Amino acid sequence: MDFSLNEEHLQAQKMVRDFAAREVIPVIGEWDRKQEMNPAFLPRMAELGILGISIPVRYGGQGFDYITLGLVCEELERADTTLRVVMSVHAGLNSMSLLQWGTEDQKQRFLVPQARGEQYAAFGLTEPSVGSDVVNMRATARRVDDRYILNGEKMWISLATKAHNFLVIAKTDPDAGHRGMTAFIVTSDMPGVTSGDIHGKLGVRAGSTGWVNMENVEVPVENRLGEEGEGFKIAMASLDNGRYTVAAGATGLIRACLEDSMKYAKERITGGVPIAEHQLVKQKIGYMQQWYDAAKLLYLRVGWLKNEGIRNTRETSVSKWHATDHSVKAALEAVQIHGAYGFSDEYPVERYLRNSKGAVIYEGTSEIHQLMQADYALGNREDRPLRCELPAYDAEFWQNEPELA
Repeated sequence: MDFSLNEEHLQAQKMVRDFAAREVIPVIGEWDRKQEMNPAFLPRMAELGILGISIPVRYGGQGFDYITLGLVCEELERADTTLRVVMSVHAGLNSMSLLQWGTEDQKQRFLVPQARGEQYAAFGLTEPSVGSDVVNMRATARRVDDRYILNGEKMWISLATKAHNFLVIAKTDPDAGHRGMTAFIVTSDMPGVTSGDIHGKLGVRAGSTGWVNMENVEVPVENRLGEEGEGFKIAMASLDNGRYTVAAGATGLIRACLEDSMKYAKERITGGVPIAEHQLVKQKIGYMQQWYDAAKLLYLRVGWLKNEGIRNTRETSVSKWHATDHSVKAALEAVQIHGAYGFSDEYPVERYLRNSKGAVIYEGTSEIHQLMQADYALGNREDRPLRCELPAYDAEFWQNEPELA
């Protein structure tokens, strides 16, 4: 087993780390207090190629592998969760789903501009009264000739007011349970599509989170992703990709807590010595180091499985579950180490704590992942091949332009 990163991994990691250090960390506290997204972040991420980092060059991306995507998400969330959330919805839930399930026409119309950062993308699954209980969603899609009429509301949608394209799951056969769901690409300029932002969130305040309403929206049949009735499969496959970015990002949040705590502990003097010399402080830092190392190994394993084209639902679930749960624990310990200063926004650890709480809820609550892992262990659940699997990483295909006809 080779755990070393190659030169491409290291270059991408350094590029994003430098970007975060120069352009995000110095200003993110201000935007968090404003509860607004810095308008420069998305264009700058597009300019650097981050939004299409793991999409093949022929589809507008940078041609890096899935491990690189994880490393990028770790570096982004080391700076702030809001930037990793962008990658989760734009890259993980939407663009990678297009790469997996899209027709060539859909890839050219939607994936290419998304990978280039010319358009932003989001994912519409959760509804006001439906979260983990996806099968009971109320959004509907009724086919009329060569189009579908969509009605319904999606809630807690990241980039709701920023996205140009939404991957929306709706019911085409309300009586067929999970077999009656279908996926569609809905664009924000379609008549009947409206959206708005949600304010007053506990965390991820410097990001865009909102709602999307669809009222008699006419979606052409060529915007259907996959076959009719495959919406549940597509949603679950999309979550495998999104959860991977969440796991990698939460690993970055653990690292942020660890690094900031070590810095503070070396500087803060009590009893004539730095608190880093106190055993109970060392204990907290030791735990954070352990949590970080385990979280990183888990997400790197998922990245390797994706590179190999091996389905990874179980491994992605445990990676997301471990990393997000322990990011909350790490943030609590970081606040404790900082003492009273950890209770104010003078130091970023209070923001880390607020941000950490979201990831144990979205893209499968910790309780859902706990049940999933129990069912895998008990033999009650197994992963079956999908009609379309996420393509394995092939450097020659990923990094080369298509040949002209």
